[in-house]
Amino acid sequence: MAESMKGLKRSHRCTEVSNKNIGEEVTVMGWVQKRRNLGSLIFIDLRDRSGILQLLFNEDEIGAEGYKKAGLLRSEFVIAATGIVNKRGGEVNESLKTGDIEVVVKSLRILSESETPPFPIEENSQTKDELRLKYRYLDLRRPDLQRNLILRSQTTTLIRQFLTEEGFLEIETPMLGKSTPEGARTYLVPSRVHPGNFYALPQSPQLYKQLLMCSGYDRYFQIARCFRDEDLRADRQPEFTQVDMELSFVDIDDVIDVNERLLARIFKELVGVDVPLPIQRMTWQEAMDRFGSDKPDTRFGMELVDVTEVVKGCGFGVFTGAIEAGGSVRGLNVKGQAAMPRKKIDALVEFAKGIGAKGLAYLCINDDGTYKSSFAKFMTDDELKALVEKMQGQPGDLLLFAADKTLMVYTVLGGLRIEIANKLDLIDKSKFNFLWVTEFPLLEYSEEEGRYVAMHHPFTMPMDEDLELLDSNPGAVRAKAYDIVLNGTELGGGSIRIHQNDVQEKMFEVLGFTKEDAYERFGFLLNAFKYGVPPHAGLAYGLDRLVMLMVQAESIRDVIAFPKVKDASCLMTDAPNVVEQTQLDELGIRIEKMEETNE
Repeated sequence: MAESMKGLKRSHRCTEVSNKNIGEEVTVMGWVQKRRNLGSLIFIDLRDRSGILQLLFNEDEIGAEGYKKAGLLRSEFVIAATGIVNKRGGEVNESLKTGDIEVVVKSLRILSESETPPFPIEENSQTKDELRLKYRYLDLRRPDLQRNLILRSQTTTLIRQFLTEEGFLEIETPMLGKSTPEGARTYLVPSRVHPGNFYALPQSPQLYKQLLMCSGYDRYFQIARCFRDEDLRADRQPEFTQVDMELSFVDIDDVIDVNERLLARIFKELVGVDVPLPIQRMTWQEAMDRFGSDKPDTRFGMELVDVTEVVKGCGFGVFTGAIEAGGSVRGLNVKGQAAMPRKKIDALVEFAKGIGAKGLAYLCINDDGTYKSSFAKFMTDDELKALVEKMQGQPGDLLLFAADKTLMVYTVLGGLRIEIANKLDLIDKSKFNFLWVTEFPLLEYSEEEGRYVAMHHPFTMPMDEDLELLDSNPGAVRAKAYDIVLNGTELGGGSIRIHQNDVQEKMFEVLGFTKEDAYERFGFLLNAFKYGVPPHAGLAYGLDRLVMLMVQAESIRDVIAFPKVKDASCLMTDAPNVVEQTQLDELGIRIEKMEETNE
């Protein structure tokens, strides 16, 4: 039967007790991790968020009743124990912070009993995700998850300290705002007092933080909750946390400088990693040409090689056809893998097709210098020799080629590069490689909408030297945009904002908005711009991704207390769920059953 805490006060968390406390009386509280009953002695591993502490029960110290009570303890019982700290009688446990001491218990209270948990509460659990997420409150007791969430708390605390020291003000912006249908799908919230009207949950505080710059607050930040109705993956959730900031009277170098120093401080103080400053910068074009990705993983080589000029006159129609259609041919040199079994090469071909390739050409350079290839018969010896030289091929190398529209070639080889690196274990997991990617295209053409859309958002400033191209060649215009990348994952991104009316109007024109359209969507911001707007810029990090990479977890689920699963549902609370008809009636909402379609 559960007992009260009346008159009892915890003196230490488990790992706050040390050999400095030997001989002292302490009171500790927590969960029973493990019990070992040796007949005359009972050992309990007590667990709280700080770690494990060994408790020793013997009848001489605790009495017959107390010893009997200790014998009732089971895994996950919540207890309070008071006793004397002693040096361990047995071997020191080097794996525990408290491995050289134990508490000889004088009194015990069982504060709460526990049923047998549906899975063991242990580090690196092998229990299926679905079961762990259904019982997330138990899963969160695992020491590894607790360390992750403690580090997340420490990260936000440090960010607040650093940005405050740098003159930033923490200001909250609304969660209920206006829907501006541009970008990802928005979560809508019906209004009871305005029937038929809806609020939108923020995808980011973008417009509000720009308004704060118009209002003269100079430097703003917020640890902001954001929402995007997108398909989930390992580093994306429908609701997420953003470290959001905006600065006035700055240019790119100013934004990058403060953020480099922030990252260096976070990684040094919290995970003991030195971030060399300044962080390397690379233009979007260079990143795509070398790595096939705008968020390249630079922890290993195997860079893309453009062989378009070398093969443009060859006899292999796949290559020449792509080039004649305005595309390109590029390759990867997988060093030392010429003997890769055909089955594994075929698997790489299928992987490439899965991300959009029509196919994948390969050439193995045998140890004797001869070739085994899917296309060699279509090319002359001189053409093959020139191709191998361009690829810096050596005996034992496997060369892979993609031919298509250049953006598709980037996608295919960029994805293939990561796939091969993971399969061949080419990535040094101990490295933290940061990279700024700059000069993104301002616009990308949407075949679906038949117009240009903003790659970031409509308020991103074009590069000064490209302004004149907005009329003649909008697809070639580069943006004053920058992303911070860590180990192939985009941590965050931002841009210099447009603050001149004529440039903003031209931007809307290129995006296909009439003046009326622009004011309908963004009127409150554009009206604010009429009253003196400072040059300003900003950046936002995904906090979940940042912490995920800091602790080297495989998914952001491991750094979020209560995450969703792939279909954006919560297995623990069974959300989303139906609501009562009276609630729908109040909001003027009628539910219509949608017909299922077989796609």
